[in-house]
Amino acid sequence: MGGSEWVSTSVPYLFVSSGGQGDAWAAEAAAEGRRGSQRIIQAGEVAAPEAVAELLGLPAGRRVVARRRIMYLDREPCELTDTYYPVNIAGGTALAGTAKIRGGAIRLLADLGHVGVRVREDVTARLASGHEREQLGLAAGEPVLQLTRLTLDDEDRPIQVDIMAMPPQRQKLRYEIRIG
Repeated sequence: MGGSEWVSTSVPYLFVSSGGQGDAWAAEAAAEGRRGSQRIIQAGEVAAPEAVAELLGLPAGRRVVARRRIMYLDREPCELTDTYYPVNIAGGTALAGTAKIRGGAIRLLADLGHVGVRVREDVTARLASGHEREQLGLAAGEPVLQLTRLTLDDEDRPIQVDIMAMPPQRQKLRYEIRIG
């Protein structure tokens, strides 16, 4: 990416689109004259990592549906995104497969009766793991920003957890909040 910074906002990834557009990442990048793509590297049921189980309100090790993706900006890896769903929501659906989801995951969740109404995001910095260094092309000792997003429905039930790792020198996170 030649040191160019990407300004990322969460809003496009939280709402069900009214049109057939399903790839919010590609659309966001295209709006900036860039190319956004993604590759699903793994999908299916896994034992929930401890932090994910806690966020989803599940016992440690409980099975969840996970989708692991590498996000690319202008063909360069810029983010690793792991998304987790409770099995009772996503088991046996397209969320458990590696194919692209027509209309996007948020649309599919809505069609299944699960609409997010509240999101909590936590951002931390930490050293990149060996896997993250390899996938993102980072040197030893380089950090990543980790954004953890919990999406809750109208009854405050967790429906989705996203854990994203991104190189901080390539990212700028933007939060705009309307008050009132």
